Amino acid sequence: MKTQRQLNELLNQMTTEEKIGQLIQLNGGFFAETKAEITGPARDFGIEPEEISRVGSLLNFDDADHAISIQKRHLEEDRNRIPLLFMMDVIHGYRTLYPIPLAMGASFSPSLMEDCAHMAATEAAADGVQVTFAPMVDFVRDPRWGRVLETCGEDAFLNSVMGQAQVRGFQGDDVAAPDRLVACVKHFAGYGGAEAGRDYNTVEISERLLREYYFPAYKACIDAGVKMLMPSFNSLNGIPSTANRWLMQGVLREEWGFDGVVVSDYNAIEELVIHGVAEDEKAAARMAFGCGCHIGMMSSAYHAHLKSLLDEGAISMEALDEAVLKILSLKNELGLFDDPYHGASRERAEQVILSETHRALARKAAEECAVLLKNDGILPLSEDIGKVAVIGPFAEDEGIKGNWACHGSDEECVSPAAGIKALLGEERVIVARGCNPWFKHRTFDLFDEAIAAAKEADAVILCLGEPQDYSGESHCRVELTLPNVQVDLAKAIMAVNPNTVVLLFNGRPLTLTELDATVPAILDMWFPGTEGGAAAANLLFGRVNPSGKVTMSFPKAVGQCPIYYNHPSTGRPKQTPEDEFQVCASNYRDCGNLPLYSFGHGLSYSHFTYEALTLDTDSMTADTAITVSVTLRNDSEREGQEVVQLYLHDLVASTVRPVQSLIGFEKVKLAAGERKTVTFAITEPMLRFCDFDGKFISEAGEFTVSAGYADHLTLTRSFRLR
Repeated sequence: MKTQRQLNELLNQMTTEEKIGQLIQLNGGFFAETKAEITGPARDFGIEPEEISRVGSLLNFDDADHAISIQKRHLEEDRNRIPLLFMMDVIHGYRTLYPIPLAMGASFSPSLMEDCAHMAATEAAADGVQVTFAPMVDFVRDPRWGRVLETCGEDAFLNSVMGQAQVRGFQGDDVAAPDRLVACVKHFAGYGGAEAGRDYNTVEISERLLREYYFPAYKACIDAGVKMLMPSFNSLNGIPSTANRWLMQGVLREEWGFDGVVVSDYNAIEELVIHGVAEDEKAAARMAFGCGCHIGMMSSAYHAHLKSLLDEGAISMEALDEAVLKILSLKNELGLFDDPYHGASRERAEQVILSETHRALARKAAEECAVLLKNDGILPLSEDIGKVAVIGPFAEDEGIKGNWACHGSDEECVSPAAGIKALLGEERVIVARGCNPWFKHRTFDLFDEAIAAAKEADAVILCLGEPQDYSGESHCRVELTLPNVQVDLAKAIMAVNPNTVVLLFNGRPLTLTELDATVPAILDMWFPGTEGGAAAANLLFGRVNPSGKVTMSFPKAVGQCPIYYNHPSTGRPKQTPEDEFQVCASNYRDCGNLPLYSFGHGLSYSHFTYEALTLDTDSMTADTAITVSVTLRNDSEREGQEVVQLYLHDLVASTVRPVQSLIGFEKVKLAAGERKTVTFAITEPMLRFCDFDGKFISEAGEFTVSAGYADHLTLTRSFRLR
């Protein structure tokens, strides 16, 4: 690696144009033809071929051979021999795909998340990637927003823990290692608060809510050592994040001390003009650069205007040098001046990509992320049951990988039918499509085939869900129901074979009220990735015991949205039973207040009894702590895992507090009949909240601590902060 002195010498020998080039990021297609998916609007940059050699980074390319050829030619053409940075959206795997982040949150296993991120880094780095645009830790409460699949749900604490796990998994202790990537936390800030759940829409959030709910996960990733950050597309309280000086300088740099590289989102600098805060592209370049945006992703603004802004004194050479030095330092940390390819090679890629070890980890992740939403005793199915009909639009469909699948493909995924055939044998499995996933109305020949298969079978596994392109960036929805034809299919199948289980595939919480009333069991696989079908088979037939928990509330109706468990108290809370309407109370006339499935809900084939919650003292100070002990017992005959969840309620405070807040969790395994005690420490910082002035404080008074899951807390004790 280069010393700081050598980096400074390199900087000093660069021309102004070469320095500006380091701040420009282009798609791989500008360097060589590529099959990689373009992730944003393409446009003509007017950049000349000879200027490409000065560009500092690229995104979206094919593989190791492609990256090596681009890098080799670039180094031959760049007189300074400064390596390119190769970046890509490695979100939930590279070629071996694990479940979408929303599902990974449902595992409540930071160690599993870290292992999966490391697996993704190993494959991606071997194939030429050096930086991933992950983790995405945007706090979200509205399932209509398409990008909920990239988050870990509606809880800031869980999002923070899982975000840090991804940073550790991607970066490790040394990003120069050939199995590591630089992580880029995104999208700072408030992107998940888009008005009406519509992507790129305006965001209006008070500073108090920003600091208490939206900021913590970004800050947690910075504390974990993330080396890059991406501002969000949206305007935040009237100012787009890319040009928001309070956000990007005041909070990020001055308060939090972030010293890493900032990269804009795709074309976001030019979009300052469309937002209406910049008069033209030149003004947009000045604003973004002035707020500390070092790299413009697919932006011509820096290329076209930074030189004239320098000449006019609108920006300083000192600021340009500082930005370039940050980029050079990151390349140096990656070891690119010693190995510009970061260990990438076709041979390494072929050894690790889709290896059996990686497939096994992806299968384990899919198993631990699945949530058993409902079970009226029908699951698990016996392997000796006889014939099984696998029916539905996802029965033989490998399209279960989810959006943002990088270089993964549908064809490399195990479908539900394939997974069940591998477990039971082909001769015992009947497959029928029943309907197409996006159709609204029944196709009679497909229905007739499915009904015939259901009549012949001893049990039916009905594979339903939303098509994988119904969720993801810009894929927002005003309705969260399954297509009508799928519910009609479920009713038709239940009429001839009530021994029916629904296997659900989805990238967001759906409104499943009608389906829940129709079928006896629902196992939510989310979009489980490469080994989804194999994992589903193991879960359905009891080889694996479900342990996932919901991390984003499933509404009964879309009109409840946004809906979330940690809502504030109101002056007129609903006091009557959930299914009754109360006059002059905060409730719906035609629907209860609670979701269909609350945050933290998830069933098991085991049965866990929470026997006791105890505190070692009933009061604490700022300098002491309380130890909370939760004792639970597996009073079934099957080993299982349970996520012990701990919730806090501040009874009286100077600002209205949520009715419940997750402050701790631990996933434990219990053998049949086994009893375990899980302990948590409550310290004074855990009691703090953001007051009206934007400061985090704790106040003396009474608190309750409870175990269970949101809206269903079974054990509660109280204590005082003195």
